[in-house]
Amino acid sequence: MVTESSSTTMPAAKGVARTLAQYHQAVVGFLFGFFVILVLYTTVSGQFGSTNTIVVLQSTPAEQNARTSSPPRPSSPASAPNNSTQDIIVHKDDVNKTMGGEHIQDNVPGTDKNNKTDANFDNMQANRTDQSGGQPVNNTIANVSDKMKEEELIRQELDQDDDKNDTNVKKDAPAPRKPICDLSDPRYDICEIIGDARATNRTVLYVPPPGERGADGQEWAIKDQSRKHLEYIDKVTVRSLSAAQSLAAPECTSRHAVPAVVFAMNGLTSNPWHDFSDVLVPLFITARAFDSEVQFLVTDLQPWFVDKYCLILANLSRYDIVDFDKDAGVRCYPHVVVGLRSHRDLGINPARVPRNYTLLDFRMYIRGIFSLPPDSVGIPYKAAASNNATDGKRKPRLMLINRGRNRKFVNIPEIADGARTAGFEVLVVEPRRDLRLEEFSRAVDSCDVLMGAHGAGLTNFFFLRTGAAMLQVVPWGHMEYSAMVFYGVQAKEMRLRDVEYSITAEESTLYEKYGKDHPAVRDPDSIHKQGWQLGMRYYWLEQDIRLNVTRFAPTLHQLLRTLGE
Repeated sequence: MVTESSSTTMPAAKGVARTLAQYHQAVVGFLFGFFVILVLYTTVSGQFGSTNTIVVLQSTPAEQNARTSSPPRPSSPASAPNNSTQDIIVHKDDVNKTMGGEHIQDNVPGTDKNNKTDANFDNMQANRTDQSGGQPVNNTIANVSDKMKEEELIRQELDQDDDKNDTNVKKDAPAPRKPICDLSDPRYDICEIIGDARATNRTVLYVPPPGERGADGQEWAIKDQSRKHLEYIDKVTVRSLSAAQSLAAPECTSRHAVPAVVFAMNGLTSNPWHDFSDVLVPLFITARAFDSEVQFLVTDLQPWFVDKYCLILANLSRYDIVDFDKDAGVRCYPHVVVGLRSHRDLGINPARVPRNYTLLDFRMYIRGIFSLPPDSVGIPYKAAASNNATDGKRKPRLMLINRGRNRKFVNIPEIADGARTAGFEVLVVEPRRDLRLEEFSRAVDSCDVLMGAHGAGLTNFFFLRTGAAMLQVVPWGHMEYSAMVFYGVQAKEMRLRDVEYSITAEESTLYEKYGKDHPAVRDPDSIHKQGWQLGMRYYWLEQDIRLNVTRFAPTLHQLLRTLGE
């Protein structure tokens, strides 16, 4: 029996051993298969991980600064340097190539160009396993998930950068060019061309750069002086050429490196007030900032004007004046101004001038041109007294200007005697258009008082010294406002003493001519209400002045005291 039990047990033991062997083989096969799968999975995820690592390595401090600030202006590939921005800043296309298996390592800071990603794979994988604390599978899966999130963040960030670049491209697009001509000012029209400007025979052409030429051109016709509504001034044509017209533009016969100013010399000139108010002061406003480096193209050129004001014109421009009506050539300039800027009658608004010039600056400028004494000298009366040049016997000098036609003094000898009696040295003059300003300016400078009836002769106050007085005799007809607006305000701005004496109806020759009951004598307001032409007729053209020297004497005495203060 014992033998039968033993023989029965042996086959059973062999079956169990076979079963265990098969089970062991199955477990080993499973583990081997799992290990193979794990190795393959780890290899693939390692490749993704190494790619992402390279992308992150390219994110340098320079890139971070670029992302937080405005990107640079876009430039063409031809102008980009050899070490282009794609070696520093990660682009969306580079990320897509990397995801496809192309590794971008060139010029990445902190890496060696000769090292291959695949050659370093084992070391990178070993480092991950060592850092995982013995759990490579879970950490690898976690790393893959983190890397995928990081890639998505990078993609979003690049998309935002693209949007910013698009926005900046729109912002950096060239601003539309300002209109060449500005017709909005109530006093004057002005055209200003910066670029290819070609001037010929009362016409100025602008040839735009090729990239700015349009299908249609533009044309303006303006009066090139400071009074746009004067009928006596012919217009100058200004054209901005179209693309087709630019190709047929006349060729330059002369090229100039300095700007040009186009302006008219006619209009109301020949009257000194209009000479200064309409031409010389606006020309100073328009051209002074060029510091004489400008050429004048003059329409309706007046030879007498050039001769009389030659020192002023030569100081504002050191180049020959061009008669723009007769010049047959095509003169090319980099900058042309057509017209003259004007702020008000015989005035300057410093806020509208590039260097904030004032009318006082203009007076000092004129005095400098005519080589008159510096402003620190003081008025002649005080200068002589302080120097004891005449032992204290020097009297204040009064220049009495007498007009030649209307509003003239009919009793000039009596007025001169009254001024001498009051304590003045009197110099009587009657300015003419052909008067040499070099000599006359010195005569005015030598005087302490410039006296005259309201009119153009008082414009010579530009030659007075600071502290000198302008004594304006205001004709009959409620002309005090005109006296203040055309001369009084300017005198004060130029640091001169403004003294006004308004005559009575009896001191006007209108009283003798029409009698006391005529509306022009009795009620000037009724005349003004009928229009400026009637007021001009009576008070500006027909009226002369017979000054009452007795009534006028207190004004002279007060002026004498003021000069001595």
